[in-house]
Amino acid sequence: MSNVIAFALVGVGLFCLGLYALIVQAHLLRKILAINIMGSGVFMIMVALAKRGADGPDPVPHAMVITGIVVAVSATALALTLMLSLSAASGSAKLSDD
Repeated sequence: MSNVIAFALVGVGLFCLGLYALIVQAHLLRKILAINIMGSGVFMIMVALAKRGADGPDPVPHAMVITGIVVAVSATALALTLMLSLSAASGSAKLSDD
């Protein structure tokens, strides 16, 4: 098995693990962490499957991953702020079933 396939499979595994945690967990902090794990899996897949020619890897997927990391950090900060606001208003960091 080549390194590219191994990294792609690890990325798929991370995405599936994050999706499972997103569905199963009720606490909002765990859901936010699950979304970050899913994003890390997608980033790993993109880097692993970047076209590798004689000149080296394609820089476009790498630039997209770097941009995605910046966006993910910003979205995580916003989600944590919204979670804290909900927690202060309702007294719980879990979503109700209603």
